[in-house]
Amino acid sequence: MKEYKVVIYQEGALSSLLFGAANSNAEKFSDFLNQNARQGWRVVTMEKDMRRLFLLWKREAYLIVMEKDRI
Repeated sequence: MKEYKVVIYQEGALSSLLFGAANSNAEKFSDFLNQNARQGWRVVTMEKDMRRLFLLWKREAYLIVMEKDRI
C-alpha cells in the first residue's frame, strides 16, 4: 500500500517584489527534495507553474506529487 502527499514548492515573495519575478534556487530545491527522500518520499511527478503575486509580480512554483510505502 502506498501513501501520497502533494506539495507546492515556491520561492519567497521578497525576491519577486524586488526583481519582478522569482525563479527557484536549485540548491534550496535540491535540499528540499533530499530532506523528503530521507523520510522515504519519492517524487512521482512534478509540474512547473508561474504563479501571480499581488497581480503584478510572478514567481516560479512546482507542484510535486510524492509517494512512499505505508508501514
